[in-house]
Amino acid sequence: MSFAPFELIDGNKKSGLLLTADHASRALPEAYGSLGLEAAQFDRHIAYDIGVAELTRKLAARLDAPAVLGGFSRLLIDPNRGEDDPTLIMQLSDGAVIPGNYPMDAQERETRLNAFYRPYHDQVSALVYDVREESGRAPFIVSIHSYTPVWRGKARPWHCGLLWDKDDRALRPLLEMLRAEHLLITGDNEPYDGALRNDAMFKHATSKGYPHILIEVRQDLIADNAGTDQWAARLAPMLTALNQLPEMQEVQFFGSRTDPV
Repeated sequence: MSFAPFELIDGNKKSGLLLTADHASRALPEAYGSLGLEAAQFDRHIAYDIGVAELTRKLAARLDAPAVLGGFSRLLIDPNRGEDDPTLIMQLSDGAVIPGNYPMDAQERETRLNAFYRPYHDQVSALVYDVREESGRAPFIVSIHSYTPVWRGKARPWHCGLLWDKDDRALRPLLEMLRAEHLLITGDNEPYDGALRNDAMFKHATSKGYPHILIEVRQDLIADNAGTDQWAARLAPMLTALNQLPEMQEVQFFGSRTDPV
């Protein structure tokens, strides 16, 4: 049986909105076994973004938006890293040594790029192109991720975070909407910084001048159906409102904080 490096969800491309989920899956092709890891490791965040596949599918359904979900575990190769990033194929992740990734010769690295990483990004690029052509506007790209509630013994207080680089067209209004829910703690470039050179958003949005936002949701809040239902219901009307803003429909180049000076 062939292994699909992505899942494509159909939707209304004329709206201009599309979703991506780089770390939606913990699957591995049969030929790679478990990369030498115990099965329990694939229940952890090191293998995938917990809750993201379900949340993205529910958002796509509510928004009638097309989406691309990664079909392979980030332990195999990380689609949210540039090809030149040293963390593209992790050999150690949050205390877990990954035997199947060490040693890593150039031929195996290229095999994983060609079989999994590049087909995923090719599909995202194809969808972005289709949405742009059918909508007649700049596509609005929304990337869905999740993060652990505790990192290295320290609790993370945010319920969600918005990651961005220099283009704050989506950041400003979405942050305002989320922070209007007074019991909700929303991070601005927390718990990570959105300026990562050659990551997925840089590749498909920043470098093209397309409006975009990366939404991180804390994993304990979307670990079950009730949680993904709640967050899909919360985010869908906000993304709809964002997508209708005039400035979100234009190609605008803001550059990146990672650009050389």
